[in-house]
Amino acid sequence: MSNSRIAAVDVGNDAIKALFGKLDSELYIPNVVARDTEDRPVIGIEELNEQNPIDGIHIRVHSPALQDNNVIYRVGNLATKSDNPSELDLGSSKSEEDQTLVMLFAALALDAVKEENAQIFKKTNNVVDATYSLGTGLPLREVKEGKDVGYRSKLLGSVHQVEFLITPKYQGIKVNIKFDDVKVYPEGFAAYINLVMDNDLNVINRDLIDKRILIQDIGGLSTDIAVIKNRKVDDDKAQGFNLGVAEALEAIREEIRKKHGVELDSRRDVVEIITKKNDRNHLMVRGSRVSVHDITDRILGELAKKQYRHLRNVWQKNSQTEICYFVGGGAIVLKDYLKTLNNNLDGYNIDFFEDEKESIWMMANAYYKLIADFTRRKETEKPAKSENKVEDQKAGTAK
Repeated sequence: MSNSRIAAVDVGNDAIKALFGKLDSELYIPNVVARDTEDRPVIGIEELNEQNPIDGIHIRVHSPALQDNNVIYRVGNLATKSDNPSELDLGSSKSEEDQTLVMLFAALALDAVKEENAQIFKKTNNVVDATYSLGTGLPLREVKEGKDVGYRSKLLGSVHQVEFLITPKYQGIKVNIKFDDVKVYPEGFAAYINLVMDNDLNVINRDLIDKRILIQDIGGLSTDIAVIKNRKVDDDKAQGFNLGVAEALEAIREEIRKKHGVELDSRRDVVEIITKKNDRNHLMVRGSRVSVHDITDRILGELAKKQYRHLRNVWQKNSQTEICYFVGGGAIVLKDYLKTLNNNLDGYNIDFFEDEKESIWMMANAYYKLIADFTRRKETEKPAKSENKVEDQKAGTAK
């Protein structure tokens, strides 16, 4: 009875964003893991099961794709409270880090164990067998280096097991994950798809479709600038840089610790201070509201200058560009600084997504559109192929 379910997963440096099925489910988990050497202290089982599983992801992951196999992890919110939380480091390749896979498998396992998916996946003695058609992506730099091929082959052809340990609702359940299909898209291309097409890949933005566009996708560890003309991403002109917001967020976190004695759990906490609607760039210090504007403005201002330099260099090489869209979590953090720079300097035609959720979920939405379309086309081709087979057999008999 094991059917394949669509999964579109954006493993961002800040958080993992995942969409499932017929857009019937979504998951958002901070991209933080912490190794555990022993089971975490068990609170009463009744109390445990009243918690949201997302806040208590405690798993053992077994997969031939991992460099360190059979390790116990705290994931997401639970990991941020740990003594040894790990976030992806600058200079690391998303495709080669165990953390990327641990986050991916955790998200899929959380979807697979949901009660409403009992009709889709087979469950025997607390073991769920789940098969997915996965759409995901990697930074342009990694795709250009061919790392998408190795990443895809690590996922295909193996069974990846997630065992829920002290996790609310799901303690003791094991999920065996397999993949029917894995599609790995370059992140800049995905952003373009999302801009111009709806979920059925119908064109929704006719104004954009024949324009020459740049899309500057600022992530945690990297920045991709996609160059789009003639409705295609120009792979030769597109560029990827090892420059994201993670290092700046880490620097802000460290300065806040030194200057104000406040320990922030993760980069996510820094982002919330910078982007919140009220009391932006303020935090509580010993019960009083204190501004950290001086720290954030200096560090983010420097990073915005570097990002702007990249924009200027790519635009000069593609002088007939009509507009550049800034997307990704990093674009939200740097938006005000980039707008100010642009107004004071070159005055390029640039645009941002004012809806922060739209910008944050852009990649996951794009992967969903692409993998859903691929699956649809595959399904419609199946009957055609089997009819051709019958015709071929008949022709063979006639001979």
